[in-house]
Amino acid sequence: MDLITPEFGLVFWTLITFLVLLFILKKFAWKPILGAVSEREEGIKEALASAVEARKEMENLKADNERILKEARAEREAMLKEASELKNKMIDDAKQDAKSQASKLVIQAQAAIEAEKKAAIADLKSQVAQISISIAEKVVRQELSNPEKQEKLVEAMLDETTLN
Repeated sequence: MDLITPEFGLVFWTLITFLVLLFILKKFAWKPILGAVSEREEGIKEALASAVEARKEMENLKADNERILKEARAEREAMLKEASELKNKMIDDAKQDAKSQASKLVIQAQAAIEAEKKAAIADLKSQVAQISISIAEKVVRQELSNPEKQEKLVEAMLDETTLN
């Protein structure tokens, strides 16, 4: 028996065995294998589609995040600007209040000085009047002690006085 040259019987039975095996595989194995391959192919397609979808969502989220960051930065800038303006307004208001208070204090001080000045002048006038009266009294006593001087004084006073 020569293995290199096959005989007709061997070829026939090999062919029959192959066909039976092919029939059994087609009947029982090909459908589950093709179904599994098809399921696997669908799973891969779905995974690719969901990956594309996830990528789009990531891009959208990234764009949303950038937009939100821009809005937050703009809002922060607006808040800082508003706070700066409020600070400047408060400083200006405080300056105006300080100026107003200082002006009121100056006016009050000037009024107090004027009142003190008037009081001092009135007191000085009163003292001058008392001194003048005291001096006049002394002068009049000396003048009136002498009868001749009394007559001259009365005549001088009558000359100065004019009747209506």
